[in-house]
Amino acid sequence: MKRLLAALCAVLPTALPAADPPAMKPFAVALDAKKMHEECHRIEAGGERKYAWKSDAPVDFNIHYHREPEVFFPVKRDAMRGDGGTFTAKTGEDYCWMWTARDKPAKLEGKIEAK
Repeated sequence: MKRLLAALCAVLPTALPAADPPAMKPFAVALDAKKMHEECHRIEAGGERKYAWKSDAPVDFNIHYHREPEVFFPVKRDAMRGDGGTFTAKTGEDYCWMWTARDKPAKLEGKIEAK
């Protein structure tokens, strides 16, 4: 019995398929001056999303959610040309990544993990 168990333990890790990493949803947009773009995702409390983006001109960036009549900003940065990392939700919400072009147009591209 011990030999059978040892044989199963040796074979089992290779018999199970490896889980694919979550897909990254790419986006690319051209923003006119003072215009914005949003990418929204439902994230439950404790859930995470990896993201990365870059712009050819400074943009204001935030990650926010709405609880009418208020808007909450767990992340808020001004005049950025890029950012990335892992966002962890403290509460289950529909979170939106938002970019706003400043005084001139901006080409924006990036990706956010889709689960």
